Amino acid sequence: MPETIEIQLKKGVLALCVLALLSHADSYAYEIASRLTRDIDMGEGTIYPLMRRMQSDGLVETYLVESQSGPPRKYYRLTAAGRESLAQQKAEWTAFATAVNNIVGAAA
Repeated sequence: MPETIEIQLKKGVLALCVLALLSHADSYAYEIASRLTRDIDMGEGTIYPLMRRMQSDGLVETYLVESQSGPPRKYYRLTAAGRESLAQQKAEWTAFATAVNNIVGAAA
C-alpha cells in the first residue's frame, strides 16, 4: 500500500523540524521525539536513526549531561554546518510552500 501524502510530507520535513527545534535550544532525542510526536504525529522510532545520520553528516554534535533520574543524557546541539543547513532548508521550504499554496489556492 503506498504511503499517504501526509506521511511523505512528514518524512520530507523531519530533518528541517529537528534542526529548527535545536536552533532554539539544545535537546536530547526523547525530548525532540516527544515534541514531534505531539506536534506533527511523527512516530518516536523515526527520530533516533535521523539523529545518528545528522550527527554523522556533521549537522549536530552531542554532549552528556548528568541526570538525577538515571544515566547521563546525550544532548544534541547544532554545529555551524547544521545552522547553514537549517537556513538553506528553511528558504527551500518557504519557496516550495508558497508555490504549492499559490497552485492550490488558484485551483480553488
